[in-house]
Amino acid sequence: MSKKGNLIIISGPSGTGKGTVCKKLLMKNKNVFYSISATTRNPRPNEKNGREYWFTSKSDFEKMIKENKLLEWANVYGNYYGTPLDKINDLRIKGIDVLLEIDTQGALSVMRKISHGVFIFLLPPSLKELKRRICGRGTETKAVIERRFGAAVGEIELGKRYDYIVINRNINHAVEQINAIITAEHCKTNNNLKILDRVKNEEI
Repeated sequence: MSKKGNLIIISGPSGTGKGTVCKKLLMKNKNVFYSISATTRNPRPNEKNGREYWFTSKSDFEKMIKENKLLEWANVYGNYYGTPLDKINDLRIKGIDVLLEIDTQGALSVMRKISHGVFIFLLPPSLKELKRRICGRGTETKAVIERRFGAAVGEIELGKRYDYIVINRNINHAVEQINAIITAEHCKTNNNLKILDRVKNEEI
């Protein structure tokens, strides 16, 4: 019987590069399955339904909330975001690691519900770089940019509540560190108790 897959949560303030790091991680590590979040916000240019997000209506999202079909959900800047439970448990039972890329509000919600997640906080190298990244999107108004930056600065303190902190100075280096964390988690004693018992009871 395979070990249960880990639930890996990568989170951090807006503008830290969560999406870019996760895409690179999935290219480097084929043993990780990306759990797509659902959202009621409009797609950005080049975003595709079922790839970056499941884009859904407010009424359909609220129906998922009532039917307890979400691991977590949050209202961020007037839009709903949430993680559908479909597939997550089945994949983990098969020994497959599942990756969630969510904001800090969603990550805190998951922390309250489960104790076995691997929580990784992605941190920008500086506030100056954080603001540059937020402005560099070119998809939001000045007012929205200022609101996102102000919220992001406030969220940095939340990093103390995570298991690991990775500074995203360089994408490749950040991905290497996250892969090292995933490997370390698979080597943890609690994840290998059945193997210990099997080896202990082997006939020789």
